[in-house]
Amino acid sequence: MPAHKSIGGSRYSEQGEGEAIVFLGEDAARLADGFAGSFRAIALDISADDPVAQVRRLLDDLGISSANLVGKGRGAALALAVAAAFPHRVRRIALLETVPEHDATAPVLCPALIVTGETHRDRAEALARRLQRGRGAVAAAGEVDQVLGAFLAERLSSFDNRELRSAFGSFMTGVTIVTTAGIDGQPRGFTANSFTSVSLEPPLLMICIGKQAASMEVFRHARGFAVNILSEAQKDISVLFASKRPDKFDVAEWRAGPFGNPLIEGSAAWFDCARYQVIDAGDHIVLMGHIEAFSYSDANPLGYARGHYITLGLEQAAVNAASSASRTVVGAILENDNRLVLLPDASRPNGLVLPEVGRHGHSGSASQLHDLLQREGMDATLGFLFAVFENPGTREQCIYYRGEALLHARGRTVLADFEDIPWDRLPDEATRSMLRRYAAERKLGRFKVYSGDHRQGTVKAVD
Repeated sequence: MPAHKSIGGSRYSEQGEGEAIVFLGEDAARLADGFAGSFRAIALDISADDPVAQVRRLLDDLGISSANLVGKGRGAALALAVAAAFPHRVRRIALLETVPEHDATAPVLCPALIVTGETHRDRAEALARRLQRGRGAVAAAGEVDQVLGAFLAERLSSFDNRELRSAFGSFMTGVTIVTTAGIDGQPRGFTANSFTSVSLEPPLLMICIGKQAASMEVFRHARGFAVNILSEAQKDISVLFASKRPDKFDVAEWRAGPFGNPLIEGSAAWFDCARYQVIDAGDHIVLMGHIEAFSYSDANPLGYARGHYITLGLEQAAVNAASSASRTVVGAILENDNRLVLLPDASRPNGLVLPEVGRHGHSGSASQLHDLLQREGMDATLGFLFAVFENPGTREQCIYYRGEALLHARGRTVLADFEDIPWDRLPDEATRSMLRRYAAERKLGRFKVYSGDHRQGTVKAVD
């Protein structure tokens, strides 16, 4: 056994080279000794009043950016707590012969192994389900080291999971609700965009479901499932089935399909499938379905990209407005420090306007709007469309985005509190009407897209 060292107020032993493992709690020194041939094995004496901070401080002092944590006894709860508190410092955790309590509101993002004896199998599997990438394993006392070794030997990607998810999100997809009647006949469903066609002959499709999903086992063993491709009017249904509400099927309108799986009314298309194949794939399973029946309509599908819903019909309204023979005004409702960004209106004494281009002269464009914002000393991030309408007074086609602005130079910018917008200084009723709606919706934290004219039109939610 190596001699103990001290650093930053912590006593520890260290041996071996390679990927770092910190052993915590009971048997830490023996376990570290057993894995020193393949890893940089560190056994920590838990001694601080705040052991979570002690582990983080040890990693800092030893120059370790991220490590595996293995905990036994008291060390199991500590490993779990560190993974929840400092997710980017922990590659994976293993909890040996102990099943600690876990607060479900503190997510653990890394792979987690819970090794117990047969007596605690159910508790270990329950904890594994609460963790995003957890799994349980039953092992006799003499087999624990072998199971742990196999877990630590598994290849891990060097990617940041959130960054990888963002990269995947660059691919715009449709939104589906996957449903099944289940073995017990009770309808189950979840929102998914991991759906694709596979084959025309035989007719196959596939979807993916995370192993941590509460209904994963139900779908794994069901005789079939249905895929409902949502229309752009069904964003609320998507949010409903992405939630943990137990009464989803009491709220949603649905009917049984030809093969018996629930079909969501109003969907752009649906496929009722028999189970064809189940494939284990990392932290998900792939369900392959044989299409038994299907139907589709001409409704626009609901889109999804970069963590936001996209309504294709409303995006098309903006395209139509921009390509019309009328002059097009392109502007933005921008916030800076929770205040509205306005600019002086050169055409009216004491007048104010939103940042916009195209109101005078030639039609505006998004690129011209960006140029204007830069000239006014603003670094702005334009988000989703907020309104597309025709101004009846001027016959202009108006397109407005919403976003945030960072002011590099104050310049001509005027900032107005939303509770005290200078309504009488704005150019027309169309602008005032749009800003009233914006001010009301920002209080609720839910913005919608408006398409029509300033008096009458269609409002649809986008997030």
